[in-house]
Amino acid sequence: MDVGSYTAAEASRLLRTPMRNIRRWMLGYSYGPREARRFSPPLWRSQLSMIEDHLELGFRDLIELRFVAEFTKAGLGILAIRNCLEHARACVEDERPFSTRRFRTDGKTIFLESIPEAGEGELLDLRSRQFVFQRIVERSFKDLDIEDDAVTRWRPFKGKASIVIDPVRSFGQPIVAAHGVPTIVLADAARAEGSIDRVARLYEIEIDLVRDAVRFEESLIAA
Repeated sequence: MDVGSYTAAEASRLLRTPMRNIRRWMLGYSYGPREARRFSPPLWRSQLSMIEDHLELGFRDLIELRFVAEFTKAGLGILAIRNCLEHARACVEDERPFSTRRFRTDGKTIFLESIPEAGEGELLDLRSRQFVFQRIVERSFKDLDIEDDAVTRWRPFKGKASIVIDPVRSFGQPIVAAHGVPTIVLADAARAEGSIDRVARLYEIEIDLVRDAVRFEESLIAA
């Protein structure tokens, strides 16, 4: 279980992205008129096996989806993202290329090389978005830790080291890094006790760390 474990709902919450999008990207979807329905296949297969129709995701899946969500918010179509993903797989030689060290350094080049495959209709629009794409890559990697050429941890609260998502700890749920306590536990305790200071004493955790955990959970609710 060192790959982490997330339901579609948990991934939606952490990525601040509609669960419908998570399921469409990971399971595929049908579109078009009833008499000529077409199917858009999944962008990739989950690290974890499905049980019936229950979608379960691994940590690398989560990080890849984070990039897909950011590219979508920037106005890139799913065809452009799929082409970039496929080209990146070939260059990086990894099924999940967005979450690799190579993509961090060569993402812009990979993106530009994938443009011709997107079709003439999207060509000029994609070229105008190359700098947006580069900014997304640079910004996204600032709160990701890389070891052995792949992302191993995410610091989801303003890039601070106090809160981490680490697939080898607590099944990849957000935790206070120094103590391993899930942020949701501390946030729930703070609501119940009505005092961050009291929760810090109860769990023997520095008050600043409890405050970060509470603020992080609040930011997910507000998103």
